[in-house]
Amino acid sequence: MRPIQVFVLEDSPLIVESLIAALEELVPLAVLGVADSEVGALQWLAANAPLVDLVIIDIFLKGGSGLGVLRALQTSAPSYKRVVLSNYTTADVRRTCLALGADRVFDKSGEIDALVSYCQELPSVSSHS
Repeated sequence: MRPIQVFVLEDSPLIVESLIAALEELVPLAVLGVADSEVGALQWLAANAPLVDLVIIDIFLKGGSGLGVLRALQTSAPSYKRVVLSNYTTADVRRTCLALGADRVFDKSGEIDALVSYCQELPSVSSHS
């Protein structure tokens, strides 16, 4: 079974580095690309969407917003899973993200294990697509 192909949208290089290290250690996945802005993410995804199984999206970015990315992805009908990983996961933010097409919303400060578990369940999903 091939590794899960992941794109990460996160503006903190430290978080990107630690997130990728943790996920690659615990889940069979490969990070294909990273962006720190809404425009950068949308450009990368437009060029590489068929390769991606999972997009991990932060809400607050160097330019634009993860919500803008979710909104844009609604119209392109991507086949990949979209999860939000943010420090700002109030009930309203969670509802908004899910309404914009996020499959799940995880809090950076307390739900990394839940994100890992979610990713560990994906190979059976991605192998059917």
